[in-house]
Amino acid sequence: MNRRGFLEITGKGALGLVLSQRLAGADNSNSEVKKQMLTAKDVNDHLRSLCEVREPSVDRIIIGKGDTAVTKIGTAWQPYWKTCREAVNRGVNTLVVHEPTFYTHWDLDAKEGGIIERDGPGRKEYLRLRDEKIKWLNDNGLVIIRCHDVLDKIAGFGIPFALGRALGFSDGDIIRSRQFYNVYKIEAAPAAEVARRIAGKLKAVGQPGVAFYGDGDRKISSVGLGTGCICNPVEFMDLEPDLFIAIDDTVRTWTQTTYAEDTGRPLVVINHGTSEEFGMRLLSEHLKEAFADKEVIHFPQGCSYKWIPA
Repeated sequence: MNRRGFLEITGKGALGLVLSQRLAGADNSNSEVKKQMLTAKDVNDHLRSLCEVREPSVDRIIIGKGDTAVTKIGTAWQPYWKTCREAVNRGVNTLVVHEPTFYTHWDLDAKEGGIIERDGPGRKEYLRLRDEKIKWLNDNGLVIIRCHDVLDKIAGFGIPFALGRALGFSDGDIIRSRQFYNVYKIEAAPAAEVARRIAGKLKAVGQPGVAFYGDGDRKISSVGLGTGCICNPVEFMDLEPDLFIAIDDTVRTWTQTTYAEDTGRPLVVINHGTSEEFGMRLLSEHLKEAFADKEVIHFPQGCSYKWIPA
């Protein structure tokens, strides 16, 4: 899909009203003034305008001031500290990410409970690192915006659609679908062969191979996949894909994979970062079009682990 297609899907006009009002009193002949008028809040508001999501949402400015004048925009799946450093070094002061900055889904709100809410020395260490990261981000003026719920839900370049295209499927191949899940029709082939093709597509983003469970000789003619952590095979079994794709943050080796082995139903497991890298790339392309006078830099990450063979 070209950039014009992105805008037809998402509606650039939702952004335009905000910026046109902001620029109404400015000297339109002064391009430098216009560049300075874009704020981090404008970027966040645009992202939130792309589709409605359930509230409260984690999609918001996580840290930094909304009235910060944007210099350059960065995109990345995870706001790793090393990625934040690279962004600052390259002049980015507004970083759009998909996942949490502070080790819990609700970031500094920490609503859901989890590892850093448990008592013990580990909690103290997490909180110490969190506070150091907060200070560093504030000292360096880096605003972090999270685009999670919108990117998971939006059609066109959202996470499941982007992954499907990266695997060689097209939207026209979708035979069954509901929010967060798509099932694609493919040419019939043994499951193990399809898994190898999937692995070949993912090699470019650092995934060294895929985990496979079930009957590799079973002929399949459809592949189903979900959206990030919303890809538990049990949850979209009613869509009846012949082969399921799930991520390593969702499946358990004593549950879904054992079921696959006992039934022979093919299951491919890929890395979470691998599955969402493609959506972040398309989001970066969208932002380049939406904010054409700002440089947008994507920081590729892909597979979130390093494969070290013996």
